[in-house]
Amino acid sequence: MVTPRERSLLLTHLLQLLLVPVTRSLLLPPPHPAPVHVPALIPRAPTPLIRSRFSARTQLALTTRCNSSCFHRGERGDQTRQLTEKLAFETLYADGSRTLTAVRVEGDEEPDGGPRRGGPRTRPGRKRVRRQIYGADGRFNIQGDHFLLDYPFSTAVRISTGCTGVLVSRQHVLTAAHCVHDGKDYVKGARKLRVGFLIPPSINGTNGGHASPKRPLVRWVRVRRTRVPKGWIQGPQEVSMDFDYALLELRWPHRRPFMRLAVTPSPDDLAGNRIHFSGFDSDRSGELVYRFCAVEEESSDLIYQHCDARPGASGSGVYGRVWDNSLERWERKVIGIFSGHQWLEIDGENRDYNVAVRITPLKFAQICYWVHGNRPDCVHD
Repeated sequence: MVTPRERSLLLTHLLQLLLVPVTRSLLLPPPHPAPVHVPALIPRAPTPLIRSRFSARTQLALTTRCNSSCFHRGERGDQTRQLTEKLAFETLYADGSRTLTAVRVEGDEEPDGGPRRGGPRTRPGRKRVRRQIYGADGRFNIQGDHFLLDYPFSTAVRISTGCTGVLVSRQHVLTAAHCVHDGKDYVKGARKLRVGFLIPPSINGTNGGHASPKRPLVRWVRVRRTRVPKGWIQGPQEVSMDFDYALLELRWPHRRPFMRLAVTPSPDDLAGNRIHFSGFDSDRSGELVYRFCAVEEESSDLIYQHCDARPGASGSGVYGRVWDNSLERWERKVIGIFSGHQWLEIDGENRDYNVAVRITPLKFAQICYWVHGNRPDCVHD
């Protein structure tokens, strides 16, 4: 029988192995790592909107249903106008005022982010009941100063509405849109939205002289500006889930490491075909929880996987090791945002997946504009 101490040592050793950088000598680059074209997103002058009522309730566990017509929507590439409308975005300011910014896409010939793979494979006669833990629970609690303050775990932050976010710049946090907006109005907690940074026990002084370990404290920072794509606001959830992401701008810069964004590659171009993310799952209160798994399937907008997750993990930055041509090495980069759970009905069979939103070239251009505020920085990564 494995003792708690032996289990802790085993998990620590595993996490240390996962933190070891992947170098070119360990994993070869993709045979032909093709550069990704990022179209230019040109914003128009913002239009003032009425102030938000902040009447919505926070939804920590987003669940949607999608059938074959939903899954294959936009495949013909004839929805450029509709997609451009979805890439418009709302900006919510700390005083409750709002603006709407329309955009124009310049020189984009594949508005849906590229061709789709085949739909998720279904097995005749096999059905799943809804669950967010698949088989044995494969999540790991991240504890101790070395891990909580070390990259990549240090990039995970708490959102005051109960979700998770990921640091993507010195002043910006990427999270799920449903953590701040229900599709009709901003949630009540978005009125005074805050981002929480974990402070390990040895730093906050709560562990001195005690035998039992203490949980980390949280240092909260106010959000100055929140941006949500119109694609999340204007449609039913089975469609708007493709746009379930939001960017929060902090009142002042932080000093933690952050993770760069990348256009989501195909699973074959991910080291080990694995995705990873850390979040604040509701069943492990006060703990940062890490997990990894293989990509099961993907559409042009969503990543389908069976990474174990519970409510509260929504908004986690989904990352993978992506080959960086300029650095000539594998780098961890955010390639998606964990959204929630989706029933997928294909050919009469029900399959359930945990789902993350892919960062397509257009979404990359949009988020990059939100971060940098000028178009030249967002044409190429």
